[in-house]
Amino acid sequence: MSVTATKTVRIGVIGVGRIGSMHADLLARQVPGAEVTCVTDARPDSARAVGDRLRVRASTIDGLLAAGDVDAVAICTSTDTHADLIVAAAEAGKAIFCEKPVSLDLAEVDRALAAVEAAGVLFQIGFNRRFDPAHAAVARAVAEGEVGDVQILRITSRDPAPPPIEYVRTSGGIFLDMTIHDFDMARFVAQSEVVEVYARGAIRIDADFAAADDVDTAVIVLEHANGCLTTIDNSRQAVYGYDQRVEVFGSAGMAASENPLAHSTIVRTATGVRAATLPYFFLERYIPSYLREWEAFVTAIATGTAPPVGPADARAPLVIGLAAWRSLREGRPVRL
Repeated sequence: MSVTATKTVRIGVIGVGRIGSMHADLLARQVPGAEVTCVTDARPDSARAVGDRLRVRASTIDGLLAAGDVDAVAICTSTDTHADLIVAAAEAGKAIFCEKPVSLDLAEVDRALAAVEAAGVLFQIGFNRRFDPAHAAVARAVAEGEVGDVQILRITSRDPAPPPIEYVRTSGGIFLDMTIHDFDMARFVAQSEVVEVYARGAIRIDADFAAADDVDTAVIVLEHANGCLTTIDNSRQAVYGYDQRVEVFGSAGMAASENPLAHSTIVRTATGVRAATLPYFFLERYIPSYLREWEAFVTAIATGTAPPVGPADARAPLVIGLAAWRSLREGRPVRL
């Protein structure tokens, strides 16, 4: 892997919609050793607005990739553009951070990752939940042997409200849009690849999901190579907030991550106990994980080491997601 060590990692952000704008703000203001030098977007007005706010230049994609003051790119565009942008950035010799997934098509993922390998550039995929302090502590308990041999892993992932149906139609469906984070978490915590997938799904929230050939409620069972069994439950509507929990059970004990509350106040009276609700938006829940994700990327570039979430981690969750769709449609477990 060929990377140029730099004191400050200069990053160009490609795509400054909701997620890209958030990343640009974090990189510019809260990530030590990082600097945003250039932004671009399919909507030039959006790029100029973000550039003006951060006091950096707005450019075209070609201009950003050719810039001498851009060491790395953050690809935060729509999924269907990721593969081509990864290939172009690799050929330009830039280190690459890409939001998940690389593509909804496995052949496109392989094409993009082949370009990364051929160019020898550093690549990190944006599975930010690995960097959540609570989830990471569960994975660390497994890695350090505190829970013994891992036997059962449970992952709960429930959104507070369904996305717009226009988004659902192009998202790849629940398994490739939402559960793909959980597939990565399962590999991360169990420390073992998935060898079989069995998925069940239903429409329990919004009948429009049927027209999009999707489901809004799902349960998935994964079998890992080390024998661990993982269950994942998903819902597109948890009325009480953004619900994200992980529990691992093993021969020597268990470890679990709970949801943070909006604040820590607890009121106790004669009528009962009241606490705050859960965060309602994913940006409220996961800003600390996004910051740690960027710190890991910047450290990898600065030290010339492989990032903790690399090309193999970009591919495996998509394979599991595609198998989950096949399992649901064919009503059977699918071996990988």
